[in-house]
Amino acid sequence: MSPDRDADSRLVARPGAGDDRPQVPAADHTLRILRFLARRAGPVAASALARELEIPRSTVYHLLATLEAHGFVVHLPQERRWGLGTSAFELAGGYSRQEPLARLGRPLLAALADRLGESAHLAVMTGRDVLYIVEERALRRPALITDVGVRLPAHLTATGRAMLAALPREQVRALYPDAAAFAQRTGGGPARPRELNELLREVRRQGVAREDGEVTTGFRSVGIAVRDHVDWPVAAVAMTWAEDAPVDETTIVEAVTETARQLQRRLGYGTRPRA
Repeated sequence: MSPDRDADSRLVARPGAGDDRPQVPAADHTLRILRFLARRAGPVAASALARELEIPRSTVYHLLATLEAHGFVVHLPQERRWGLGTSAFELAGGYSRQEPLARLGRPLLAALADRLGESAHLAVMTGRDVLYIVEERALRRPALITDVGVRLPAHLTATGRAMLAALPREQVRALYPDAAAFAQRTGGGPARPRELNELLREVRRQGVAREDGEVTTGFRSVGIAVRDHVDWPVAAVAMTWAEDAPVDETTIVEAVTETARQLQRRLGYGTRPRA
């Protein structure tokens, strides 16, 4: 065996008995940093990463710079902290699309749509968009834009607002730093960070996210976030109806909240959904 090939073999060989050292330390450090950030309620300082993970501070800064270049982390210079970036959301959304959210959520949303006679959907965050992974259209109701695989600006949708309201404020600020981050569809909805902050404050106060014609003129929606064990929004359940439909919004909010609670429980995350 040539020296080069022997070196390659050592790189990919699995550790032997009693040897739990990582074969690729940089990759191990990178994955540990991402996991650490994912388990925290908000962004953290690089010094805390170095201390908690026992990684040299210089290594932490180099790895964070690389992760930032690829969108996996964002730097908040005023707070001198680091949080997860949009590429991390992409990975989370990819897993969610494949398993268990769609599989567990579909029968719950079908029951919700059958019960109230309006269309229901389940979405996840991916960057500044929501991605719809389940769409249950009620009988004799018009087709909606919220079909499976469709992306819409999160700040305009009930599902997106529910999830944004559940994120740390620093994370929202990183996603929406200025007016250029705000897409429009019908001319309504927030168009700058201050307007979004006011809207999300109201969502937190009321405990439910609402959307009225900002996605499609003539249609309204309400949404509730589904949170994991550290209160991170992994998805949101919503229901949409025509604004002239004879519906009781209070009944819809209660039913959507109960559906989010059931999905949260089936995912093993408890029963505390809030907008």
